[in-house]
Amino acid sequence: MAPTVLITGASQGIGKATALLFARKGYDLVLTARHLDRLESVAQEVQSLGCPAPLTVPCDVTDPSQVDTLVEKALDHYGYIDVLINNAGVFAEGPVDGFSLSDWHQVIDLNLWGYIHTIHALLPHFLQRKSGTIVNLSSIGGKVPTPYVVVYCTSKFAVTGLTESLHAELKPKGIHVCGIYPNLIKSSLMERAVFRGSDEEDAQIRRDQLENVLKVPMVEKPEDVANAIWDAVKNQKSEIMVGSANVSQGFYRLFPGALQWVSRQGLKNKDN
Repeated sequence: MAPTVLITGASQGIGKATALLFARKGYDLVLTARHLDRLESVAQEVQSLGCPAPLTVPCDVTDPSQVDTLVEKALDHYGYIDVLINNAGVFAEGPVDGFSLSDWHQVIDLNLWGYIHTIHALLPHFLQRKSGTIVNLSSIGGKVPTPYVVVYCTSKFAVTGLTESLHAELKPKGIHVCGIYPNLIKSSLMERAVFRGSDEEDAQIRRDQLENVLKVPMVEKPEDVANAIWDAVKNQKSEIMVGSANVSQGFYRLFPGALQWVSRQGLKNKDN
């Protein structure tokens, strides 16, 4: 029987690239995201590779009842899940005082609670089988504290803690847990990103700045992250820094104050 992987946020960007890669590697796929039409488009691409049709289940991972239904449908369809890849997420940038509590909940509910919901729903299955792999997409923002990205970094530092502590507890039980840490990626990052500023113009400037950065040729692509995820699953690695994230982490370890100063100058815009 083919191994089976469940991928959240699978309709575009990193999730889509990961789905196509794992399909080529012989995995059966469970793909989930909020929009069924986009999921079906990815499913058609998978089938165009000569691979079996994936199971597509629309789901908002911030809703635990929808996640429970997702996992039930996946297990009913395939009988087992070998790998869970938590990928759905949202980026946020701006002065911390510009974010409402609703903004905080939007980011943390998806970036952290979305992961907790899928893990909570699928973990009993993994424990019963005494095997399974959980891959959590974090970010360099979950390793390097960055000014003006406080809300996003909070969510991703939490994902880092979740991942590392799960790894410590579950490894003796046969369950592998890995964190993936990319830098900025040329993906669908901008579609759901939250930007706040001292005024609407400031927020738009921040959006435009990030869009320009994503046009730089050296910025990694979704396929780079997908390859890192495959490496983590195949070789049972507990942590992978993707591409330029290695440079960012290394610089922060050597010169933490300097990196934060540079970040402040580059991201403060109209903020005093």
